[in-house]
Amino acid sequence: MARQNNDDKKKRKNCSLCGDKVEAIDYKDAAKLKRYLTEAGKIIPRRITGNCAKHQRMIVRAIKRAREAAIIDYVFD
Repeated sequence: MARQNNDDKKKRKNCSLCGDKVEAIDYKDAAKLKRYLTEAGKIIPRRITGNCAKHQRMIVRAIKRAREAAIIDYVFD
């Protein structure tokens, strides 16, 4: 059998929101929500951000509400 090196194992990312014990995400906080968007305005997936499923759902919901309220643009130019 092949041996696994330490380089082969991927480092697991921890949810930054769980570390800060965040209970709710406000859709009006555009600066915080823009951290989870690409330059094109797409939502960054949780495998890249390292968020847990619960907080990723909260972020997605807040981003979509902020887009509807015209706080965040749908597409950035």
